[in-house]
Amino acid sequence: MANKNSCTYKIVTDSTSDLTPKLVEELDVEVIPMEFIFGDEVYHNYPDAREMSSKEFYGRLRAGEMSKTNQINTVTFLETFEPYLREGLDVLYIGFSSSLSGTYQCALEAIEQLKEKYPGRRVVPVDSLAVSMGEGLLVYYAALKQKAGATLDEAAEWVSVHRFSLSQYFTVDDLNHLKRGGRLSAAAALFGSMLGIKPVLRIDDEGHLIPAMKVRGRRQSLDALLNQMEKSIQQPENQTVFIVHCDAQEDAKYLYKQTKSRVHPKEIIVNDLGPILGTHTGPGGIAIFYLSGNRG
Repeated sequence: MANKNSCTYKIVTDSTSDLTPKLVEELDVEVIPMEFIFGDEVYHNYPDAREMSSKEFYGRLRAGEMSKTNQINTVTFLETFEPYLREGLDVLYIGFSSSLSGTYQCALEAIEQLKEKYPGRRVVPVDSLAVSMGEGLLVYYAALKQKAGATLDEAAEWVSVHRFSLSQYFTVDDLNHLKRGGRLSAAAALFGSMLGIKPVLRIDDEGHLIPAMKVRGRRQSLDALLNQMEKSIQQPENQTVFIVHCDAQEDAKYLYKQTKSRVHPKEIIVNDLGPILGTHTGPGGIAIFYLSGNRG
């Protein structure tokens, strides 16, 4: 039976959280789809990929097509938050890193407007300072806290504190997608200019994407992710590890097997990196998310 505290607020996040449809249902969270665009066609990034599969999306990128993305606007946030406030519920909104998108700022603008209309209700925003299933991992734990009876303020506080213990490491096949999308500086992109160099990137405490290390070869870059996790993960037997990939199934299987045998976490969940972030990473990217002592 749900604790009464868990029934007083709804957790809302963006589709950049890359939660699986099963998790969205189990956690009972609302995911706002962001938009991605090929040519004149606008698509919505739902967790169940109903408008375009991950395979098709990355296939189109490999074929040379260019995708663009739109942030969630203030009107969409108003339309999402208001029904819950009208029902007498509060909202915990956990958003995509404000250092990489204007989406969080649009949420804040919507919240300000709703304060006047619903003075007795609250929408509490938390900037995850995270991306993809890193953001998703914070939502996952917040929802588990909610189900265990945490109040809105307790869940928001947990996320606000533990976002700085979230390790988020990536490796990509080609840095040009990140450079072109403005998610990585031209200087940082030079890491990938040397023959055979595969950069490992991470999200820092301010939610920026920065180079972490450089290694030679794809397998070595995957092993670098594993080595970093092995060194820094805290109490893995109590943790859920999230892995995402950009149409890189075999690499994801390798990471899964190695994580299971070397780190022994309680659970490992693998998903596709959605089109919003996939636009900027390109095909072949892979990332791993877990809690550690800090983000380094």
